[in-house]
Amino acid sequence: MSPLLEIQGLVKHYPVGSRFSAQRRLLRAVDGIDLSVSPGETLGLVGESGCGKSTTVRMIMRLLEPTAGRILFDGQEITRLSGARLKAVRQRMQIVFQDPFASLNPRKTVERIVSDPLEIHRIGTAAERRARVYKLLQRVGLDRSHADRYPHEFSGGQRQRISIARALACAPQLIVADEPVSALDVSIQAQVINLLQDLQRDLALTMIFISHDLSVVQYVSDSIAVMYLGKIVELGPSHAIYHEAQHPYTRSLLSAIPVPDPTRRGSVPPLESELPSPMNIPAGCRFHPRCPLATERCRREAPELRPVGAQQVACHNI
Repeated sequence: MSPLLEIQGLVKHYPVGSRFSAQRRLLRAVDGIDLSVSPGETLGLVGESGCGKSTTVRMIMRLLEPTAGRILFDGQEITRLSGARLKAVRQRMQIVFQDPFASLNPRKTVERIVSDPLEIHRIGTAAERRARVYKLLQRVGLDRSHADRYPHEFSGGQRQRISIARALACAPQLIVADEPVSALDVSIQAQVINLLQDLQRDLALTMIFISHDLSVVQYVSDSIAVMYLGKIVELGPSHAIYHEAQHPYTRSLLSAIPVPDPTRRGSVPPLESELPSPMNIPAGCRFHPRCPLATERCRREAPELRPVGAQQVACHNI
């Protein structure tokens, strides 16, 4: 089966400093990654804050222009599309943002918010759009009476359900969920995650789910890509990543997951130092300053992804 989404050598660098300055430097947010997502699959993208997860998906959605690389959606390269051709592709791929309060227009009613994509893409009559809004609200667990209310009248979980309804309005093939539960109370997170899973199954959606929490990603994903300082360091099936992690960074992320038992300790000590700046990438393996397995080769030579069991791992010592 051909992938629905494929990215090849994707790069995003930001020049920092005046263009006339001899000290101008590059912030390497994303530094050459390759990923593919099959139809109906959920790919989890994980890593610490600042590793490039959100930048990656914003390039996929064409909200940011890549510095280099290719993005193919359903076999069509969309990297340089613009105008009507880009608009047609955007109807088929939508995003749910992290903060539902910031991503919803406070001056619009829920009906206007959810129907905006239908109006932009000229789908249906006014009556048909209204009927679709009511149906979508019910599909995400809200009531049609909520259509006349404003975002501030809802809880955080309800606002995220509105965001999901808006993303589904044009019946997309791909949904990108950019940390969709990190701004919600723990008691609400499971409800939103279960909703996304039900929608993915019932509507045959393809999904990219971004989080810094491996326990959440493992629950919803078919495969997981672990990102560190703009690079993919481990990629593989969800169960293999969670139970047989190979890269020392992935093991540290797993060890950091809270366990409700004070007598149990993680088998891998948590990372102590901070994530290096993407303006000052370490030579060789980017993880070597924090890695307990680092050798001289790690300090000199950057590892490439290679097959290790069911996964692909970028590590010299595995």
